[in-house]
Amino acid sequence: VVDASADTHVLTTGLNASPGAASGIVVFEADEAERLVEEGNKVILVRHETSPDDFHGMAVASAIVTSRGGVTSHAAVVARGMGKCCVVGCESLDVDYSKHLARAGDTILHVGDWNTVDGNRGEVLMGEVPTIEPEFDEQLETLMGWADEIRTLGVRTNADAPEDAEIARRFGAEGIGLCRTEHMFFAADRIEAMRRMIMAPTRGARVDALEELEPMQVDDFTGIFKAMDGMPVTIRLLDPPLHEFLPHHSEILEKLTDLKLKLKEATNLEEMDELIDEISAADRILEQVERLGEANPMLGHRGCRLGNTYPEVTEMQARAIFEAAVACTEEGIDVHPEIMIPLVGFVTEFQRQEEIVRKVADEVLGHAGIEIDYKVGTMIELPRAALTANEIAEHAEFFSFGTNDLTQTTLGMSRDDSAKFLSTYVKNGIVPGDPFQSIDQNGVGELVKIGVERGKGVRPDIHVGICGEHGGDPASIEFVSPLGLDYVSCSPYRVPIARLAAAHAALD
Repeated sequence: VVDASADTHVLTTGLNASPGAASGIVVFEADEAERLVEEGNKVILVRHETSPDDFHGMAVASAIVTSRGGVTSHAAVVARGMGKCCVVGCESLDVDYSKHLARAGDTILHVGDWNTVDGNRGEVLMGEVPTIEPEFDEQLETLMGWADEIRTLGVRTNADAPEDAEIARRFGAEGIGLCRTEHMFFAADRIEAMRRMIMAPTRGARVDALEELEPMQVDDFTGIFKAMDGMPVTIRLLDPPLHEFLPHHSEILEKLTDLKLKLKEATNLEEMDELIDEISAADRILEQVERLGEANPMLGHRGCRLGNTYPEVTEMQARAIFEAAVACTEEGIDVHPEIMIPLVGFVTEFQRQEEIVRKVADEVLGHAGIEIDYKVGTMIELPRAALTANEIAEHAEFFSFGTNDLTQTTLGMSRDDSAKFLSTYVKNGIVPGDPFQSIDQNGVGELVKIGVERGKGVRPDIHVGICGEHGGDPASIEFVSPLGLDYVSCSPYRVPIARLAAAHAALD
């Protein structure tokens, strides 16, 4: 946290997307962040918004700041998963990549300028401000113990890597409620293989690319199962639109322009040949970006729609999960995989994906001669899924309410663009608060109620949780506590807050 006794000057404000505080020198490009950190610097990555291409820079940055986006944007979700402080939606911050600077009012930020990010308050501060490392002392441990004795609601974590799972477990998490498998493909050594799969012209070429990715997924799941030995691990199959793994259209055009200018200035054949190859590769990527582009990607070709269109993707992920489960079981690790099918709106969508998962499970477990306790369920993140939960519960063994997308699809409100007007709505009393931070009880909350009631009406023992960011919000936890949910799931550093909030809700 920022030292309360320090003199501070606020440069800009935004949404407090991920808690914590950190200082560093400003950078605007992920590659530059990586280079400067290798040289021993601490950096703050400042972007309009982040994408999978920025992952390597985000991974090394001490903090992340964006001028656009909301609390469920790419930057916010990835930062929370990594435990990095993050402020998003800083509308007064004008980032100019071409000039390598940013403006906030009359102040200009250059690469190398020191700033401090306060993710708790949603502020970006001028200069290097002293921070204090909080401690999990004996008194707090005692308090958390009392809370655990009182609460009836379980607390899991959203974690995509073994180190995140280990941190969450130390904070008292009782399993993983959401493992976002797409985050595993953002790393620099994997994104190229993922792009080869996306751009594959045939099913055969796509399968070849998936075979390259499969061992990486096995390693990922093995590490997570070991970190959560004896606890349930809910793994969501690939969810985002495929174009999110490709560079932005404008970035490719800019790169092509630069390459063509370099080609004009090339002085020898070898240099020309290399540049022509780079131009051809960039042209192919541009073609795929344009092919995969959608007018409304969050409601487009994503989630189970990907798996039903390209079943080989679901097959690969299921095989990796069960191969990792077998390997861990043989080492004496107690594994409990829960495979979650995303963005289901029709029970038939779920059935087709479930059939693939169980077929692969039978093959892998049968070959190994091992029995493993696993479940197949779904994420309830569309209004239709909540309203037809009785149909889905006839087949799904668990529900997890993905309240980030459920809020977006219920309110017809983009979680990435709503920052432009939500502060005005809250200020003028149009809405009581940001519905992406604290659940909209009368709308989204009513759908959660309906989904739980209709699901349990068909399958009384169905396991039900909530894995959106609302799972770490005390007001949301208080609201869902009496609805019959079994657990909430939140980012690792919000686990202690969720445990206390669950106890408070039980006392009420």
